[in-house]
Amino acid sequence: MRLVASVFVLAMAASAAHAQVQLDPDTRRPIGPAGSRPAAGGSPISSFGGLSSFFSSSPVPRQTVSFAGKHSPGSIVINTTERRLYYVLGDGQALRYGIGVGRIGFTWAGVHHVSEKREWPDWTPPEQMLKRRPDLPRYMKGGPENPLGARAIYLGSTLYRIHGSNEPETIGTAVSSGCFRMRNEDVIDLYSRVKVGTKVVVI
Repeated sequence: MRLVASVFVLAMAASAAHAQVQLDPDTRRPIGPAGSRPAAGGSPISSFGGLSSFFSSSPVPRQTVSFAGKHSPGSIVINTTERRLYYVLGDGQALRYGIGVGRIGFTWAGVHHVSEKREWPDWTPPEQMLKRRPDLPRYMKGGPENPLGARAIYLGSTLYRIHGSNEPETIGTAVSSGCFRMRNEDVIDLYSRVKVGTKVVVI
């Protein structure tokens, strides 16, 4: 009887702790009990440090699929409605990746070209994001805790990127501020295939 009571108390405590966790609208990271957030200059994702959560399974597995269209092999097509990214292989096929896209008010469409590629990119939040989240660090060195993940593919002169994420549970959802996030294994794979100058079509 005492054992059952102890288990019940522990379960209730865990449930209460979970109920207090809130997710940040930009990073989707827990922001602590009662809405607390890290101090300016601190890491917004310090509670997710280490590599254990860095490489993990995705709810949307990468796979080769049939792909109709007139896009040249080697180009990228991002379908924000489907929340999928296609790397065109040619001969009616493409590699399909699951992605996280911009939330309501942050979606966009257009044609750009890859202007830069970076491994373990540093992160400098743009002014627009800092206005919404003044508590964010002004600069964050690349690494496992960086919100941009293992790789970043920059899209023309825009502020947007295709980049990795430590949050595979957000793949297939609309949570970002306009960037396209992938699980780290997938962005590493895509990075190895993409060249500077690659055409990127966002629909």
